[in-house]
Order: sequence, then C-alpha cells, then structure tokens
Amino acid sequence: MASLVGGGDKYRDYLSEEEVKNTKWRNGPPSYDVVDKLFEQERTHVWPEGSLEEEVQRLLKTWEMEIVHKSDPNDFKTVDPTKFTISVNGRKGLTPAESAKLGGSYNIFLQTSLPENVRLYNPDEETFESSQKVFRSIFLRGFAIEILRVYSGPPEIVYKFRHWGYMEGPFKGHAPTGQLVELFGLGTFQLDKESNKIIKAEMFFDRGELLGGLVKGESNGESTSGMTLDASKCPFMK
Repeated sequence: MASLVGGGDKYRDYLSEEEVKNTKWRNGPPSYDVVDKLFEQERTHVWPEGSLEEEVQRLLKTWEMEIVHKSDPNDFKTVDPTKFTISVNGRKGLTPAESAKLGGSYNIFLQTSLPENVRLYNPDEETFESSQKVFRSIFLRGFAIEILRVYSGPPEIVYKFRHWGYMEGPFKGHAPTGQLVELFGLGTFQLDKESNKIIKAEMFFDRGELLGGLVKGESNGESTSGMTLDASKCPFMK
C-alpha cells in the first residue's frame, strides 16, 4: 500500500505541516498520546514494521482518525470521497454526506433496528458532539483498536480487530465499573487499484459486546428512550 502524505505519530499517518494548517479540523489536530499508551500496554500483538498486519493497522488507525477529527471528507487522505461508502453489519452503504447526517463515527457504528424503547444507546437522538462526549467521558484513557489478523491483502483487505477501553466514567445513568470493555469484529477495506485509497469499508461486530459492558454498574434509575437501563432485565443483553 502506498504511504500517505507527510509525517504523523508511530501508528497514524498525518498530513504535511502545510496541509495540517489547511485542513478543516473539528477541534484542531488530535493528539493520541493517552490512548497510544493504553494500546502499547495492552495490545495482544506486536507486528513487525513493514508487515502487512502493521500496514493495515496503520491504515485503520489513520482512517479512524480522519473520520473522527476531520470535518471535510475532501481533506481525507485514506479515502476517495467521491466513491467511498461505509456499511455496518450488512446495512446499506453510506456516503460521506449520509454519514454526516447520522452524526459521525459512534452513531454510524451503533446503528440499530431495535425499537426505540429498548435501545441502550439511541443514535437517532445523538449528534456528533453529544456522542463524542458520551464515550470520551466513559473511556478516559481512550478506546484503543488493534489488528488481530489480516486474512487478505490489498486491494481487498479483510481483517479481524479488537476495540477496548476501561469504563472509568458513567453511561446513561450507570456508574463506572473500572472494568475492561471490549468488542471483537471483522472489517474489510476495498482499495482503488490506481490511487490505493479506500472506496468501500465494511465492519461486522456485535454492538451488545460494547453496550452490555457499559450497563453493569449500579443504576441511578435514569433511562433513555423510556427504558430503564438494567441489563439483567433486557432480553437483548442476556
């Protein structure tokens, strides 16, 4: 895979210094010092530099950085915004414009067809800003991601991933437990053969792995969408 433009940190490609200044950031160029420390302490694999796994991990982390922190898809260096779609758990592929209407990353990844009164997290009620606030207040050391295995290389990349963090803040009326919360899934990237940019991304995982781990703490009786958040009574979390 071709490298992206400019420097970056150990795990992500950023833009050149000049392009950083001209990029439309949501809240300025991000720093990953805290979550990278968590990643280095608890990752399960250390891939050799230059290996396919390390390259895919770098692509995944850079792509994740862009969809969270860049407000204009035309500034993305990992994807072709004119062709790109993202699909979660077999749903319809979303264009960058459609993704923006949903409110960005967490709302895209936590889409659900469950009735509203049994949703532990309702993406239809959250904006980009509110969703980021919810999860950043839970995972104070960040929500790390790593590649566990790569099954095929470009232009059709298929990989297994692990996403994890520690619940150190409350979630929808549930007290923090301090416990590890993690989910595992499969993802695919389809790259354009000429530009090496992503034109299609798919991810498959059980959202209950994440949300179930966030409702184990003592509840103060608050509810969301009319539902009392008690995992022991929710048929979808058993």
